[in-house]
Amino acid sequence: MPDRLPISRRTILTAGALGALGTALPLGAAASADVPASPAGAGAARGLRFRADGTFKVVQFNDTQDDELTDRRTVELMEKVLDQEKPDFAVINGDVITGGCETRLAVKQAINNVVMPMESRRIPWAVTYGNHDEDSLPQSGVDEAGMLKIYRSYEHNVNAEDTRGVTGTSNTIVTIGSSAKKNREAFALWLMDSGRYAPDALAGQDFSGYPAWDWLRMDQVAWYREQSQRLEQRRGRKVPGLMFLHIALWEHRFMWWGGVDTRSEADAARGRARHRIIGERNEEECPGPFNSGMFNAILERGDVKGVFVGHDHINDYVGDYYGVQLGYAPGTGFGAYGLAGAERNRMRGGRVFELTEAGDDVAMATRVVYARDLGMDLTANDQPMEPVPLGPRQQRV
Repeated sequence: MPDRLPISRRTILTAGALGALGTALPLGAAASADVPASPAGAGAARGLRFRADGTFKVVQFNDTQDDELTDRRTVELMEKVLDQEKPDFAVINGDVITGGCETRLAVKQAINNVVMPMESRRIPWAVTYGNHDEDSLPQSGVDEAGMLKIYRSYEHNVNAEDTRGVTGTSNTIVTIGSSAKKNREAFALWLMDSGRYAPDALAGQDFSGYPAWDWLRMDQVAWYREQSQRLEQRRGRKVPGLMFLHIALWEHRFMWWGGVDTRSEADAARGRARHRIIGERNEEECPGPFNSGMFNAILERGDVKGVFVGHDHINDYVGDYYGVQLGYAPGTGFGAYGLAGAERNRMRGGRVFELTEAGDDVAMATRVVYARDLGMDLTANDQPMEPVPLGPRQQRV
């Protein structure tokens, strides 16, 4: 979350016309409006279907956030969570890597370290982008587009190519097929790029005093609405789903405090009671300077059951904000900041989503698996590992 860089590659004005938005891809495909997913990625995505018993499990990791000398416990935690939970899909929800990668090779190694837990287990996976993913750009020369090529070189990655006319890198829809009805989408995973940092200025005015992070642009909100409508038209009813993005919405903060301008413990108690919040809040939510309008669009469409973020590593709470679950996954990466002092690594973990088909709807339960419950070393130090060897495709990309 912290440490703003002076340069943002995000444009202020939305690019292109909304007419460039295309249709979602067929059942189970990683949806890009213009460019189909790579054969490997699309093939993995087509296999996404609820199990015969009507269940499907998703694991969210967040803020693995390290260079090529990844803390070994980050990978250990991911492997233990995957082995215990045996998910059908996994997402690293932003800040996959951070500064310190001085070469293109180092970027590939940093990525490889944290995606191999899924690849080696043949678990379909994807990433979203966070504010730190391009921290190494000045030294390595690898931007988000370059990272996307690396991600899509893996057999089980389902990230879509960029959508022309929509802000961000690899905004992706991954649909999950019904266990009972062939060629019917039962659920959708929305993977959104929430950007990096606010620009230095807009309309000649700087952002001093406002949050320094980025926000979803209106063309992304419009893309979600249009693709949601097209899914509904294809299926004949709304397709429930989950949305993942790195940077919190303003509504995450409103939910905790039970209001917009409230900040007392009595206010927080009201928010926790009203919205049935469970979990810890150990730092301020860090949204961008503007409210994106995404939550309003979600309320209008009525399909997304929850919006889950990271970015603020030592928050793990979740609540029901007017019918939509808003929540955090705690930081997964042991090399990134955590709690203070000896408790630095107490919050490391991953969030699990258990989905169950229920007629035309899907029920959802969620919980966090912590490193502290998996017998891991929580010592407040750094334990760098040697990079995992790259595969042939990753060597060439």
